[in-house]
Amino acid sequence: MNKALSMLLRTAVLRGAPAGALSILAACNFAPHYERPRTPPTDSYKEAVPGGDAAAQGWKIADPRDAELRAQWWEMFNDPKLDALEERVAISNQNIIAAEANYRAAYALVLEAQSQLFPTFSLVPSVTREKTSAALAGIGGGTTVGTTTTAGTGTGTTTGPTTGTTTGSTLPESSVTAPHNIFALPLEASYQIDLWGSIRNTIAANRFSAQASAATLANALLSTQSTLAQDYFQLRVADEQRRILDTTVADYRAVLAMVRTLFDQGLDSDEDVASAETQLDTAIAQATDVGVARAEYEHAIAVLIGVPPGRFSIPYEHFNQSLPVVPVTVPSDLLERRPDIAAAERQVMQTNAQIGVARAAYFPTLSLSAAIGYESTALSKLIEAPNLIWSAGPTLNQTLFDGGERRAAVLQARAQNEAQAATYRQAVLSAFQSVEDQLSSLRILSEELVQQQRATLAAKHTVELSLVRYHNGVDSYVNLITAENAFLSARETELQVRLRQLTASVTLIDDLGGGWADSKFGETERMAKHPPDQGKEPLIPSDNAGPPTPNPPGMPAGEIEPDDFIKMNNEAVGPSS
Repeated sequence: MNKALSMLLRTAVLRGAPAGALSILAACNFAPHYERPRTPPTDSYKEAVPGGDAAAQGWKIADPRDAELRAQWWEMFNDPKLDALEERVAISNQNIIAAEANYRAAYALVLEAQSQLFPTFSLVPSVTREKTSAALAGIGGGTTVGTTTTAGTGTGTTTGPTTGTTTGSTLPESSVTAPHNIFALPLEASYQIDLWGSIRNTIAANRFSAQASAATLANALLSTQSTLAQDYFQLRVADEQRRILDTTVADYRAVLAMVRTLFDQGLDSDEDVASAETQLDTAIAQATDVGVARAEYEHAIAVLIGVPPGRFSIPYEHFNQSLPVVPVTVPSDLLERRPDIAAAERQVMQTNAQIGVARAAYFPTLSLSAAIGYESTALSKLIEAPNLIWSAGPTLNQTLFDGGERRAAVLQARAQNEAQAATYRQAVLSAFQSVEDQLSSLRILSEELVQQQRATLAAKHTVELSLVRYHNGVDSYVNLITAENAFLSARETELQVRLRQLTASVTLIDDLGGGWADSKFGETERMAKHPPDQGKEPLIPSDNAGPPTPNPPGMPAGEIEPDDFIKMNNEAVGPSS
């Protein structure tokens, strides 16, 4: 308490205004003034290098009109199947449902703390049958009743002074100690005045904790949506990898047919035929192996949308996913847009309020209590005026010595606040790091993709040249196999670079906070307070409502065709004799 407050209290008491003094005391708050923990200032991202093709890099500096991502951020990828899956996450994912329940539990603690601002009323009716011991009944000489004897003259009326003597007689002990009933109907009230802000700081701490739970819910939803998008693109890439391998198998079959024809014509050896068969069988095994990863991604997606994997399947679709352009704002916006940072800050605010609770324990607590009701030994005469009972009065409680317990509690609260502030600053630094990582990944991968596409074209040209040289007897079949394997490896590497681009794009959106912001706290809280009916059976997206099919799904006709150049050379050799 500072000197100004002490003088104000003294003035209020001297002027006979105890109620005013109590109101001033009730305004005391020992929680430190809250300020957001300082973080290292940064004005821009180092990896956000200006220039370049935004469509190729997958991001651009945000204009004022598109500084915020939409809530349905996945629509940037223009994939209706992905849209349908993402809509199911907030409804059926069990982790999201658990996070919603955790928020409602935290919000209930706020309501519980707020109840302490109001008096408590209790109706406590009781019936007691008791018997007093003879030893206690004899304390004080028992019970005495008086009788009066009068002496005088005359009849009819008595005149003159009257003299009398009083003799005492004690009631029998058995009548005093006999069992009897006591009926009571009291209404009790109690109220603790929040002089030092302990209750208010408890409410604030619980409110900040509930907001942290709401931000954690938003972060869990964003993280699950991001995981679903990444798994979906992994599945699509697995399908494309299988298509590449199946096409390669078709090419190898055509080459094997050509080698056999040359062998039948005496122009090639059976060693080359065996090598061609080995290459073909290896490619077939690789194509089959892709189905394992494909099935796992499909099962993971089913669980993310709350559907049993046995009732869910995703049909094949040709992979032609373009990279969206993500608007990137200044780093300071992350402090308002990332739900995990918002949760960390609310926890700092919570521990700051808990310091006020710990410091308030140094001062006395003032409680007001009152009771009114009836008490009687006969139930029929319980509610009568003579049986009315009441009591009222304040209680002041001050701990004089606790062996340093309160001091230790304050030290603990301050240490927890400092630890949480450090956690918040670390969350901010990690957020900056993750955005920088994805920006550099997208920028560098855009260059790598162009380079890898050139390498793929070069590998394809090498196969064409090797095939001609082998067909003309200039080169050995070993060189053709080497060229074909290099071409397959180049195609798979190019596909993986595209997948890494998509994954980095999804991660960048996640790192930027998706479509969430501090201003949407209310929407998150309303979603948590009114979750979908968990008793309903999870719905399967409409385009997957048919009977589920085992992995890998079939491919439409025309998706797998041998390379035209290989077919042309195969036909030029002619049929085997």
